[in-house]
Amino acid sequence: MKLELSTQQKNAKAEFQAFVNEEICPHAGEWDRKEFTPPELIKKTAQRGFLGAILPQEYGGQGMDMITYGILNEEIGRGCSSIRSLLTVHNMVAHALCKWGNKSQKQYWLPKFASGEIIAAFALSEPNVGSDAKSVETIATLTGDVYILNGQKKWITYGQVADIFLVFAKCEGKPTAFLVEKNSPGLSVKPMSGILGVRASMSAELQFNNCHVSLENLVGKLDFGFSYIASSALDYGRYSVASGCVGIAQACLEACIKYTNERKQFGVYLKEHQLIRQKITQMITNTKAARLLYYQAGYLKDINDPNSIIETSSKSYRLPLKMRT
Repeated sequence: MKLELSTQQKNAKAEFQAFVNEEICPHAGEWDRKEFTPPELIKKTAQRGFLGAILPQEYGGQGMDMITYGILNEEIGRGCSSIRSLLTVHNMVAHALCKWGNKSQKQYWLPKFASGEIIAAFALSEPNVGSDAKSVETIATLTGDVYILNGQKKWITYGQVADIFLVFAKCEGKPTAFLVEKNSPGLSVKPMSGILGVRASMSAELQFNNCHVSLENLVGKLDFGFSYIASSALDYGRYSVASGCVGIAQACLEACIKYTNERKQFGVYLKEHQLIRQKITQMITNTKAARLLYYQAGYLKDINDPNSIIETSSKSYRLPLKMRT
């Protein structure tokens, strides 16, 4: 069986590569040092339609198939993993709202997500809680015609620039999801700095102090927060991260090949040494294998195979050890 991208997917890959080579690669190091993503880059990303990549065309999105979306994440990840994380969290919220939001929420918010007019962030993690939404400590209380949120979120990717957050809290003891706008009364955003990686992702802490959220900003129903909304969004997030990591591996491979073609030892280029050739060959093999893994996961998502979630969740464990470190 021959595995090959379609002509449309190949053309999309070429487009993504050109964008990354021109707009991201020359500046990624500087952005990482400054822990900053320029608004102009976010605007250009939005203009290319990347922020509406997985949204249906009826909402102004690109309606990309999942393999093409994986290729997009791979190419962006090759240039800068921070910028890739913007695609991840924004599209996670877009997907969650597209699947679980009501009609009015979809009609109002999704076109704004697709155009980049509104930047969305995913607010699940807390100082004492990671991806376990059932254990979140943020509390939502229904008071009259509003929900009152109290608690804290931490390590929220692009929290410094997001216009709206998909926030997970316990309401009546049940994990529940809410859309919370950045200007909501009682919400404060504190920038985080000095993190170890993806330093340009402009992470933030969110503090909810009697934060008022309208009834219409409830997403889904009470107790939908983890089993439905968070789990489906995290599945898309894992796929985005996995394909983006293949981009990192590809960038490392390209850097190694370039270096071994320039550096000489014992009178010959490094690429002529048998051990170096062996290492480069193994890197090529591992990178191609990882790419095929996410192609397979994307294909299963496109055909709605029930095993697609398992395939996506298991990718990081099935990659060779050296690819995970």
